[in-house]
Amino acid sequence: MIRLALLLFFLAGSLAAQEATEPEPPMTYERLGNILFALDPEAQPFGPGFELTVSDVTVLVVTDTNADRMRAMVAISSADDLSSEELRRVMQANFDSTLDARYAIANGTLWAAFIHPLSRLDKEQLISGLAQTVNIARTYGTLYSSGAAEFGGGDSHDLQRELIEELLKKGEEI
Repeated sequence: MIRLALLLFFLAGSLAAQEATEPEPPMTYERLGNILFALDPEAQPFGPGFELTVSDVTVLVVTDTNADRMRAMVAISSADDLSSEELRRVMQANFDSTLDARYAIANGTLWAAFIHPLSRLDKEQLISGLAQTVNIARTYGTLYSSGAAEFGGGDSHDLQRELIEELLKKGEEI
């Protein structure tokens, strides 16, 4: 996690310096691939997408240039195994604590996903979206959080606070 944070910090800093001198070109399949290979030199292209590893998590990135879309995804679990409470919790998190990434169900699988128009995607958004997608996959079952600031106004803050209070109460006995 620290490696990912340092990588994001470095890339964001170099992005800011680059943006000061020249505007960022539109995102294309080729440019997207160059960024992904910078993040993971072992990334593998497949069809209209790529498979890469971010903080030991496998991420699939799929593009559709005709529809001008891209999707970054992490498989979490079988959707058939979701209880109604888990389904409710991912929907609550989608409202306030996942930000740009989302939980989604497709083809019997629960996914963490970041979806964006391809041509309007910039490098910083891509990197942030990948990190958020990995974070919500990793925090599934616990915080259900993208790791970015919470939007607020939903249920996640109170549910996360309940966990803190529960642990503090247990800690009082020590």
